[in-house]
Amino acid sequence: MVGNNLPQPSDVVNLYKSENIKAMRLYGPNQAALDALKGSNIQLILDFPNPDLKSVASNPAAANDWVQKNVRAYYPDVSFKYIAVGNEVIPGDHAQYVLPAMRNIFSALSLAGLQNQIKVSTAVSTGVLGASYPPSAGEFSSNALNYLRPIVHFLAGNGAPLLVNVYPYFSYVGNPNSIKIEFALFTSLGTFVMDGQHRYQNLFDATVDAVYSALEKAGGSNVAIVVSESGWPSAGGTAASINNAQIYNQNLIRHVGHGTPKRPGRAIETFLFAMFNENQKPQGIEKNFGLFYPNKQPVYPINFTKSRTIHK
Repeated sequence: MVGNNLPQPSDVVNLYKSENIKAMRLYGPNQAALDALKGSNIQLILDFPNPDLKSVASNPAAANDWVQKNVRAYYPDVSFKYIAVGNEVIPGDHAQYVLPAMRNIFSALSLAGLQNQIKVSTAVSTGVLGASYPPSAGEFSSNALNYLRPIVHFLAGNGAPLLVNVYPYFSYVGNPNSIKIEFALFTSLGTFVMDGQHRYQNLFDATVDAVYSALEKAGGSNVAIVVSESGWPSAGGTAASINNAQIYNQNLIRHVGHGTPKRPGRAIETFLFAMFNENQKPQGIEKNFGLFYPNKQPVYPINFTKSRTIHK
């Protein structure tokens, strides 16, 4: 929503319906958006915003007020699925507040009788990994692990997934000499990485399975991963083109139903970033992750249902 020319929330919900998009992520409570979602059956990740983590970590009453105002007031007309308590906070200056805030939000949901309907988690970047290659060697960095180990135990105890933002694009542009673009775009025709009995043909699977390996080592072998962001920019930087963005996102939609080598046959719930190009983001790629222009026209054709592989 970092734009001053975006459609009205009711128009956005209608666009979701017309494109058969079944889920949405909001990076903070927005009354107009929540009102527009009523009765839509669009499943929602609602973020608890980073700036408010500290105050809610130490104040159960503030957590209760937030849940009453932003969740209970709209339930069940809005299909809340996950509350993301913080986005890419770990590791960092506010990481210490994530778990106490998660616990207080969970307690507030319990008071509202919603603890079994809505899962509480946090969203992390793949920067929490200290090692990721090969995927079986995946582990959290020592800095991140201090915060994530107890969070993983909380998730395991409550049957909640870890939300992970996965961007092969950034891995590729950061390391183009050792990562082929075909491996990043799902267009490689053969195995790129052999890891024990597991064969990896794309970087997305390798990254997700590295996080699964890290979760296992942190005591979370039963914690699922939900990919809470993934995407590819259509302009503004290295390898950022409409063609590459279309190839990546269409192939991602086609692929995620099949699972990963480590978790075959288990569909990966995945959220594409982002719905619209945002004109108030920084110059460069950040403005160009949208699937649609603010006038609701597609940046490139994409099929959210009967998808197919697109090759160059």
